[in-house]
Formats: sequence, C-alpha cells, structure tokens
Amino acid sequence: MTQREIITNSFSETQKLGEEFAKNLKGGGILCLFGDLGSGKTTFVQGLAKGLGIKNKIISPTFIIMRTYQLTPNSFYHVDLYRIENEKDVEGLGLLEIINDPQNIVVIEWPDKIENILPEKRINILFNYVDENRRKITIE
Repeated sequence: MTQREIITNSFSETQKLGEEFAKNLKGGGILCLFGDLGSGKTTFVQGLAKGLGIKNKIISPTFIIMRTYQLTPNSFYHVDLYRIENEKDVEGLGLLEIINDPQNIVVIEWPDKIENILPEKRINILFNYVDENRRKITIE
C-alpha cells in the first residue's frame, strides 16, 4: 500500500482534507489517528464528519471516550483514548464489537493505547505539528 504525505496550511485545509477523505469511505472502515495534542486529529475528524453528512458539531470525546452518530446504513464512531491506560480500560465499552462490524466507520484518536486489539485492516493517519498553522499528515 502506498503512503501519501500532505501538508495542510490552515485549520480549514485540514478540515477540507477530512471532508475529501470521507468520499473514499464506502461502507465501513477503521481510521487510526496518531499524533500529539494539537496536531490536527480532531480538526480532520470534523471535516470527515461533514463529508459523511453529519450536521452535529464534532468535539473530541476526551472525557466520555466515544461519541456515536447515526448514518444510513451505518454508524460513525468517534473514539478518543487519550485518558485510558490500556485495552482493559475499554472492555466495557463494546469497542471490539463496534470495530468488528464492517458497516461501522470508526475513527480512533490515540489508538496506540489499544494496539493489541486493533484490526490489521485499518487506515493509519499520522499527524505532525509543523508550525502554528501547518500540519504534515501522512496516510498509510
């Protein structure tokens, strides 16, 4: 699989990239977003959700871990694992069932915390802070 590297020059360009990326998500998919705080992960998810037709305001579910948005025929799950330590912390959430349903679109921020339970079939996206406005985004 080829790797794509994109430099976005603003908040809105990062959102637009997410919106464009949504066009490639037919059916379901697992997106794992890697990167430090402030690197553009949630901004990308906001654009992705818009591209999927979600009208809700997208904010990171840092304190509640997961937000669900209904789509037809699937569901969109935005998962933020920043506050968890490991796989044991998500056992009661039903995350494995959600990830294993091929109809679901699941976006996971801080996926490295559950590396052992992530499926091999997924899209890894790496976010790097370049400067105040620019981000380097690598899609694997």
